[in-house]
Amino acid sequence: MVLTLGPGVAEAPARNLPRGLWSSRFRPVGIAGVGVAVGERVLTNHDLERMVDTTDEWIRTRTGIVERRLVAPGQAASDLATSAARQALEQAGLEPDDLDLIIVATVTPDTPFPATSCLVQRNLEARRAAAFDLSVGCTGFIYGLSVGSQFVSSGRYSAVLVIGVEVLSSIVDWTDRNTCVLFGDGAGAAVLRPASEGMGILAIHLGSDGRGADLLKLPAGGSRLPASAETVARRLHYVQMEGSEVFKFAVKVMAQASLGVLRRCGLKRSDIDLLIPHQANLRIIEAAAERLGVPWDRVVVNIHRYGNMSSASIPVALGEALAEGRVREGDVILMVAFGAGLSWASCVMRWEDVGRTRTQALREVDADG
Repeated sequence: MVLTLGPGVAEAPARNLPRGLWSSRFRPVGIAGVGVAVGERVLTNHDLERMVDTTDEWIRTRTGIVERRLVAPGQAASDLATSAARQALEQAGLEPDDLDLIIVATVTPDTPFPATSCLVQRNLEARRAAAFDLSVGCTGFIYGLSVGSQFVSSGRYSAVLVIGVEVLSSIVDWTDRNTCVLFGDGAGAAVLRPASEGMGILAIHLGSDGRGADLLKLPAGGSRLPASAETVARRLHYVQMEGSEVFKFAVKVMAQASLGVLRRCGLKRSDIDLLIPHQANLRIIEAAAERLGVPWDRVVVNIHRYGNMSSASIPVALGEALAEGRVREGDVILMVAFGAGLSWASCVMRWEDVGRTRTQALREVDADG
């Protein structure tokens, strides 16, 4: 699936649309605010040396990870998501009641139901907002951007909150040295709002290949293998991964997904100002940057601090890049991820500050109308 937004489409203000009706025109969509929250506890490679048969050197050379963040006891996905959401709303200059929709991408919800998005809605007191979760693993945030941006582009909604959040420490087998060294807990949130002509999200590419479903999975706890004494004894409620096969898939698909979405919006590799890849493995990131010809100083990397936070990986990296001043008005940003399914997703944006200034302008238009 390829979604194209931005150049050549006119903005259709949603102020006169009754809720539930669709606009007949399309408008560009950008990110108005970003928020980040990570687990409070720091777990270093040296800590893991005392837990499983591994070494700091082994973890660093194979993954690039030095430490990862874990939630405090009793803390859940909705807690991290709510914290990130509040920051994103503040940056966007919005109140919770301004939200039309909340989308939470996660494979570690508080509970199978109700949806974690509904818990976030309750925590924020976003009374007007609809809410739902989606589950695509590490590609979840970009999938969420795809869904949310279409609501805003169509004119049906004007403010959509997309959150990628994971508490992967809750599904990691802390006796398995091949997986427990990889993952961390965190959340990243983004508020989607109308953007200016030619700015914001230019194209999104989504894909999946279910033939690789068994390469990265959590086997039990669903309708196929309901929880039982046997599934617990066999440790089937923890992440299982065929690391070498996932690695080969990732190296290939990260470049392919990136080139495909660039072609869709008529851009070249040399047009990339900032590459924000999924933070799963430093060697995969290096391979993607090399294949795309992106200089290392244009690649956002934070895997050494957080490990793999799945759907939270990209929005946290985007939030940090913004905080560090690495994103400028008009920059072309490429975000690309791979994950369970197997799945992949990529997004190209031309960055515009559509936060407080844009929000105030839209409110003034609404008042005049």
